[in-house]
Amino acid sequence: MSLWIKNGNVWNEGTKRLESKHIRIEDGIIAELLDSGADVDTGSADAVDAGGKLVSAGFIDMHVHLRDPGFEHKEDIITGSRSAAKGGFTTIACMPNTRPVIDKPETVKYVVDKAKNAGIVKVLPYAAITKNELGRELTDFAALKEAGAIGFTDDGVGVQNAQMMKDAMALARSLDMPVIAHCEDDTLVEGAWASEGEFSRKHGIKGIPNESEAIHVGRDALLAEATGVHYHVCHVSTEQSVRLIRLAKSVGTKITAEVCPHHLILSDEDIPGLDDANWKMNPPLRTPRDVQAVIEGLEDGTIDMIVTDHAPHSAEEKARGVDLAPFGIVGFETAFPLLYTKFVETGRWSLGFLLEKMTKDPARVFRLNTGRLEVGAPADITIVDLESERAVDPADTLSKSSNTPFGGWQLKGWPVTTIVNGNIVWSE
Repeated sequence: MSLWIKNGNVWNEGTKRLESKHIRIEDGIIAELLDSGADVDTGSADAVDAGGKLVSAGFIDMHVHLRDPGFEHKEDIITGSRSAAKGGFTTIACMPNTRPVIDKPETVKYVVDKAKNAGIVKVLPYAAITKNELGRELTDFAALKEAGAIGFTDDGVGVQNAQMMKDAMALARSLDMPVIAHCEDDTLVEGAWASEGEFSRKHGIKGIPNESEAIHVGRDALLAEATGVHYHVCHVSTEQSVRLIRLAKSVGTKITAEVCPHHLILSDEDIPGLDDANWKMNPPLRTPRDVQAVIEGLEDGTIDMIVTDHAPHSAEEKARGVDLAPFGIVGFETAFPLLYTKFVETGRWSLGFLLEKMTKDPARVFRLNTGRLEVGAPADITIVDLESERAVDPADTLSKSSNTPFGGWQLKGWPVTTIVNGNIVWSE
């Protein structure tokens, strides 16, 4: 099957600028990149005229919640994949805190098979570190890897027992697999939903201290150094965590990390009050100092990539109020416009830097054969209209859920076409 993308603007990392290109795709692989001045005959092949829009390698999101199996009223593999495609993502990695937990080979295979049959985006499942994510007994790592798991995590809860985490790291290292950690000390967070900062003090509520995250980051960095495992820190949100990851990298520990758009853009001082649970997320929004620290950590390479932590919940669940509502916000469809508007349009980042953190770097860290717009690479491609500007409308989503604090925000840089293995899986 042949497909042409004509007149697209492609970021050239060497020249640090956009260059107009035609792209020929054959059998799901990028076959040619030609200067747009070249005369091309597309013949009977399908063609997409990008019309000067940005053409990028497809975005990669290594931290998402598809809620399937068990919580399909919030999201499922098909609706989540459609929402991801609308956001420009071509590869996503889903967390195992479903019901049942993805802790057995048959559950891994369920996710792999359902995503493959859907034929939308590439879905890579993580498996749980411990059975039922209870922190008491390790899962069968070898069998889970064989079934298709790409790493091990108890995301949603931190592994509280240090010996359990060390044993998990040693086992994962023996299988050449990564351990991905939700860093949270349970003894410091019970009964709180907002960060310990200006917001919690103003409203007289218990806050979640930064140490609740950083204690596990520091502990696990030492365990990773001892075991030699590839250790990846989820959704970094605090200055202390950034400092500890930077130190661990400086001594050669195989540690990588991710950050979410909301922790790069929002602080606890942005929360409008106590009556909107769409501002309740885990980790919580931290202080402006922490926001600046994670931005600088991403910029200097301490933090390796951007993820969404797409966490859909039903409107009914979020309407229970901040004390009872679940943690989390959706993220697929607003991620690139938020980051492009906040950081590229303002001149803080180059377009190339943002693209790198959403394509090449996650592929590098997790050794994926994608994230590259070059001859021979899989034709996973996103087309973005950098000039398109509109307000975020929570009702205009392909997800089953619309829990976001960004409703009404005016943003630029919206994806318009997403291609996976040479097939158009979403188009505006």
